[in-house]
Amino acid sequence: MKAMDGGEKISVILMGHGSRVPDASRSMEMVAQALAACGRYWMVEVCHMSRMGPFFPEALKKLVEAGARRIILIPYFLHMGLHMRLDIPEMMREEVAKYPDVKLSFGPSLGFDQALVDLVARRIEDAGQLPDVRELELAPRESYPLPEGEMEFVAMPPEEAQKYHKDHGDGHGHDH
Repeated sequence: MKAMDGGEKISVILMGHGSRVPDASRSMEMVAQALAACGRYWMVEVCHMSRMGPFFPEALKKLVEAGARRIILIPYFLHMGLHMRLDIPEMMREEVAKYPDVKLSFGPSLGFDQALVDLVARRIEDAGQLPDVRELELAPRESYPLPEGEMEFVAMPPEEAQKYHKDHGDGHGHDH
């Protein structure tokens, strides 16, 4: 096990959104396994914000009980939405207050990176050989039930969304 930051042992938590679909986070788990196998980090855990666990308090507690004192949470998110701006950092602050001798840092989202452009280009190439969407066999929606009172999708008309939109001066109105 190698260490970063002048010999300090770094542990990592990858946090995904969560889903009601079993194994929806399998790719994130595979990334975590590859990070653990590279030997650069002391421990690597995964967690989810909602739906199916493990959840952040569990992952943090597991690392702390194993002896981690320097932890970096990397959100497995692309965009700077409300979860990134408030929900995750607030959750982190609340939980790390239980562990005063632990330093917990909030890493950046996956966001934009040339590697992501290259990945999307590979996916486009892969999709060129796939059948028409009308030929796909889909599981019944009932296979993935929602908890009582929750909504599948909340639509917002463009006129309503415009009220919340703020131009960041980059000409195309989104965060980088």
